[in-house]
Amino acid sequence: MSEKEIFLTREGLQRLEDELELLKSVKRKEVAERIRQAIEFGDITDSSEYEDAKNEQAFIEGRILALEKTLRQARLIEDDDITTDRVSLGSRVVLRDVETNKEITFTIVSSAETNPKERKISDESPVGRAIIGKPINSEVEVQVPAGIARYRIVSIEK
Repeated sequence: MSEKEIFLTREGLQRLEDELELLKSVKRKEVAERIRQAIEFGDITDSSEYEDAKNEQAFIEGRILALEKTLRQARLIEDDDITTDRVSLGSRVVLRDVETNKEITFTIVSSAETNPKERKISDESPVGRAIIGKPINSEVEVQVPAGIARYRIVSIEK
């Protein structure tokens, strides 16, 4: 079975590469040192420090594997791939809530880059799925916890 491509912006790709490098070059060594110190203290059968360090080591190794897999599957979204006539991965979109007239701005990214604090939403999210491929001035309805929200696409930028 072939692996599914994961589309990443240049910024998202760099962030994942930086995280992988940090885990491999710094975090691995730090946790190995914690394990070594816990072993030096003697009996590790009831050592919470040893258990914590081993759990952190397992988490780090799992994250390294996940990042390596993501990077193997990564395909960079080039500026030429992003259109301004229709919403696509990498698009910066301004939506207006039809009822409240409030505007929200965010960037459509793959699930590997999703970060609500940075206003990056997944193309697989309810809003992302509703607007992907739509042109400016389109109205979409999105199922939200409070019911159905209606949005108009105000602008699409790279």
